[in-house]
Amino acid sequence: MDNKEILVTEAGYQELIDELEYRKTKLRYEISERIKGALKEGDLSENAEYHESKEEQNKNESRIIVLEHTIKHSKVVKHNEKDRDTVQIGSSVKIRDIEFDEILEYSIVGATEADPVAGKISNLSPLGSELLGKKKGEKINVTSPGGIVAYEILEVS
Repeated sequence: MDNKEILVTEAGYQELIDELEYRKTKLRYEISERIKGALKEGDLSENAEYHESKEEQNKNESRIIVLEHTIKHSKVVKHNEKDRDTVQIGSSVKIRDIEFDEILEYSIVGATEADPVAGKISNLSPLGSELLGKKKGEKINVTSPGGIVAYEILEVS
């Protein structure tokens, strides 16, 4: 892992902290209890519950390492309220796909917070990076796998 700054919103940073706390306390405890229970069953070579619990423990510990690294190298980007008409990390944006006349809404977030299904796109994604710094009424062109897509920014909040 490199030591490059990881941009996150205030809400995204809190989600990282909450997930780390959950994994280090509650989930770690639950997994260890399952392992203890499976150990009481005896022969570990054919004990599926033991092996599944150990695998889950490894995944949890790996995720804890990733979360700790992310938190350590995070830079919380505060939404600049003075320039709220300009798209920035933390902005919500309503855009129109010009070709299909389709209205889309997204929140621009740091890469670790991206969840396109939930309408959260990364500042590093083609659309997110093209939107940054733009204002309501501006038009942008985004290169996608299907070609260039033109959008109009309808609203920034």
